Amino acid sequence: MCAEPNRTIGVAVLGAAGTIAPAIVRDLAESHEVDRLLLLDLDGDRAAAVASEHGGGKATAQAIDARAEGELASRLGDLDVLVNTASYRINLEAMTACLSAHCHYLDLGGLYWMTGRQLELGDRFENAGLLAVLGIGSSPGKTNLMARRALQELNREAGGIDSIEVAAAGRDPRAVDDGRLRPPYAIQTLLDELTLAPIVLRDGRPTEIQPLQPGGAIDFGDPIGTADTIYTLHSELATFGESFHCATASFRLSLAAPLLAKLKELVGSPEENVAEAARQAEPASNATASVHLVTVTAGSGAKVVVRALTRPHFGIGGSIISTATPAAAAVRLLARGSLTATGALPPERCIEPGEIFAELETRGCSFTVSRLS
Repeated sequence: MCAEPNRTIGVAVLGAAGTIAPAIVRDLAESHEVDRLLLLDLDGDRAAAVASEHGGGKATAQAIDARAEGELASRLGDLDVLVNTASYRINLEAMTACLSAHCHYLDLGGLYWMTGRQLELGDRFENAGLLAVLGIGSSPGKTNLMARRALQELNREAGGIDSIEVAAAGRDPRAVDDGRLRPPYAIQTLLDELTLAPIVLRDGRPTEIQPLQPGGAIDFGDPIGTADTIYTLHSELATFGESFHCATASFRLSLAAPLLAKLKELVGSPEENVAEAARQAEPASNATASVHLVTVTAGSGAKVVVRALTRPHFGIGGSIISTATPAAAAVRLLARGSLTATGALPPERCIEPGEIFAELETRGCSFTVSRLS
């Protein structure tokens, strides 16, 4: 079912019992554009708990195995959009279900390699008059649009775009290391980011580098300050080359030293050990602040830095809010008729930065745009 401008819509959230989904549910429950929410997860009881705590009377929950043939499509019914917050490993199955149910699709990213496969479904979504937004969390998502905003500031600067550098960090300024694991998102995704070879753009071509390669110290500004980074695999690099025609691009992540050390201990562990670590993990702190930096340099030497600072909102920490609120904002824009593109597209090709930034500024995020030269 295709959303019509300025009407209320129904939204399904897949992976509703995960780390990020409860904040998306809370945001959508407070959005007047959304009149009903269906929360789907392998763990139906946990999804029901999210519906009760965060759904604002709009949400119901069901247990589901999204990999089971036809099951997800049958649950989407007359809903307008699926927000897929589950593991990126099932992105293709979720997109196929949306095509069967004639439903729009959003996710939080495909960890580069999956994004490439998802883009191949573009013609099918376009022919169906549907939109699939690939990666509309914090990074990928907000950072893609920050890059587009920086290019708007450069205003077609002579010499084209030389480089786009993305960096992300989140910290709880009050944190004390008590030996407990507090991941900002799914542990398995974090481990994939640490162990799979990062892709960077060099001379306009995708290039593999070694996992955990140091990215140097970056000043993220208050309240994080200067922090060490590593290069990690990220979805932005799958689309930046075509979207922005840049010669070089990379993504660097800064994790708190205790968290990074605990994750390194899990590298190479059997799946059951990782699953047990996930079960025993503590919730992410509700006091975290998240900072994203996107630095775009033109061939002429002109440079623009776009900075996003996300603080706690809804009583939920900024690291989670930073990922959750762009997805919810995209749902609202879709309901209002602001997203008119069809196909399977990264955010920078279908969302106007100013529109979504205005939405995020009501959800604990602030943006600054600085021209450095």
